[in-house]
Amino acid sequence: MKKIILITGGQRSGKSEYAERLALTLSPHPVYMATAHVWDEEFRRRVEKHQERRGPEWENIEEERELSRHDLTGRVVLIDCLTLWATNYFFELKEVDKTLTALKAEFDRLAAQEATLIVVTNEIGSGGVSENAVQRRFTDLLGWMNQYVARRADEVVWMVSGIPVKIKQP
Repeated sequence: MKKIILITGGQRSGKSEYAERLALTLSPHPVYMATAHVWDEEFRRRVEKHQERRGPEWENIEEERELSRHDLTGRVVLIDCLTLWATNYFFELKEVDKTLTALKAEFDRLAAQEATLIVVTNEIGSGGVSENAVQRRFTDLLGWMNQYVARRADEVVWMVSGIPVKIKQP
C-alpha cells in the first residue's frame, strides 16, 4: 500500500485533474489534502473551482504545513500541491536552505506512513529565468524539492497539454 506517485508539469497542464482521476481509480474514498493558503480573491476562485470538481466521495483536509500530523494509514491521498506547500514554508522561513531542510523532514515524516501519496507539483523552472531575486530563490528551492520527492517516488508522471507521460515507472 505504501507508494509515492509524483505528478509534475507546467501551469494548466492537467496535473490536478489527472491526479484526481488516478486517486479515484485507486480508492472509492480518497483524501484530498489541500495545501494552499488563500492569498486573494482570484486565488479563492481557483480553489472553489477545484472544490466544485470533486464529489462527495472525497475526504477533504486543508493543511498548509504539517501534512504528517494527519493519520493517513491505509488511505490514498492526493496532495495538491507541493508548490503551494513549499511556498507556505518559504514565506515563513525566508531562507532556501532552512526551508529545504524543513520540507524534507516533513515530507519524510509524511512518507513514513503506510499510505499511497499522489503528489502534484509544478515545473516552474522550465520557463525563463525571473528578474526577481526572490522568485529565482524559490524556483531553485522547488526544483531541489521536486528532485528529492522524485527520487523517493515509485512513479513520476509529467503532464504535457493534458497528456500524462510516465517518466519513472516501478
